[in-house]
Amino acid sequence: MATFFGEVLSVYSRAVEEDEEELEENEEDEQIRRELEEKREVHLQWIPEVSESLRSGNKLQCSDFVLAVGHNAARFLSVCVLTSANWDTVGHASVWNERSRVVTGQTSDESGCVFYRQKDNPSVLICQLTCYIAEDQLFQWTEKVFDCLQHRELNVTVLSDSSVADYKAADYLSNNSIPFLRSLHTSAFRGQPVCQSLEQPNILTGIPAAVLNHCQVHRIATVVYQCYSDVIGPDSVTMETYKPALTKLGKSIRLDPSPSTDVLRKFVRSTDIQSNLYI
Repeated sequence: MATFFGEVLSVYSRAVEEDEEELEENEEDEQIRRELEEKREVHLQWIPEVSESLRSGNKLQCSDFVLAVGHNAARFLSVCVLTSANWDTVGHASVWNERSRVVTGQTSDESGCVFYRQKDNPSVLICQLTCYIAEDQLFQWTEKVFDCLQHRELNVTVLSDSSVADYKAADYLSNNSIPFLRSLHTSAFRGQPVCQSLEQPNILTGIPAAVLNHCQVHRIATVVYQCYSDVIGPDSVTMETYKPALTKLGKSIRLDPSPSTDVLRKFVRSTDIQSNLYI
């Protein structure tokens, strides 16, 4: 730009500088977003034998898959099923989010999502899930787990904890009726659930809902048993409520009819039990 006196001045544009700053900020935001997505990715770690088989393009041969979601559901399996020496730990999932933190070198014992396989019948698989899976990770967790399983003749049973405060009913619920089970199943499920169906307007959420939706789309026989309880934390009465759900599996999974006191004491905190109805 030339002045009246013939000087040549450089043209300065604030708009150009702002565009450059905005571009740098967008690139930085995009990098942060990618790093966050990578950090929130669900990772499955299997034992070498299973990993090698999956890398070869094979699927886990699975006739019955039992998924326990929540502390009472998971501890029910620990007390009544996994106490026998008939199960091997075959894998675990690592999840990072606002409520679950992955520790480097985390073992299956430290994970909130562990997979077990029956020794006598390797086609029977159990998963205990006690860690929080965020909403943006539900689809990812479900896809990755079921992508490892053979779908043909697969039967899925989901046991899920829920607070009775979230249960909507027209009639008053007496304390004598709590805890209780409700069920939902896919159209491919041909059995008879051990309890009545979940009434409207109640819905499933979280992993149980994601698994049921996935199995409905892929025509996998699946039933979800939701246990509504008024007790916070592990509770032997709530755990006992799940028993009828697994009796339908017959010889696939054998329940311990009367677990020892030491076993119960290990998995259940019997003191300072509270109700969450009035919290």
